[in-house]
Amino acid sequence: MTRTLLSTRVLLVCAALGVATGLLGGVAGILTPFVIAAAPYAYGLVLGSHVLPGIIAQQVFRMPLVALTTHVLAALVASAVNPAWMWRFVGTALLFGAIQEGVAALTRYRAWGRWRFYVSAVAIGVVVAVAVAFAADLTILPTWAQVAYFVFSILGPVAWTAAGLGVGSSLRHAGVARQPLRSR
Repeated sequence: MTRTLLSTRVLLVCAALGVATGLLGGVAGILTPFVIAAAPYAYGLVLGSHVLPGIIAQQVFRMPLVALTTHVLAALVASAVNPAWMWRFVGTALLFGAIQEGVAALTRYRAWGRWRFYVSAVAIGVVVAVAVAFAADLTILPTWAQVAYFVFSILGPVAWTAAGLGVGSSLRHAGVARQPLRSR
């Protein structure tokens, strides 16, 4: 009998998390044009919600590939909610999942303190802030809005990470991560 890296049980939980967070991601995608039109400096608060799949999955299972797997599944669900943004959802999932997996890999998947999750949140915030700054012409905004944009781009993922850690901890305490008893 061969053992796979992600068991069927883990994949099913990742799928359930992907559906729940993908629905939220789809709604965030629908809200994005309105936020950009009304308060473009607050975009990071909406985009930050896309950290949830990986944060929750890693908090529950604390093992390799669960963040990336859950992110991709969430992107597929979000694409069903908002098909026009499919490739943005997939790209965001791959980027955010890779950053979260990368930070976990740097600690050899052994350090699961809250600080580690916040390191990935800040890294995501910085990457997003810089990427969007290059893609959008932020110079058309007043200076206070440019500063607010960078602050919200980092605080958004950090705030959503705090929420994800709460959900993940609750699921872990509820026994979602426990392995079933094997019959002999």
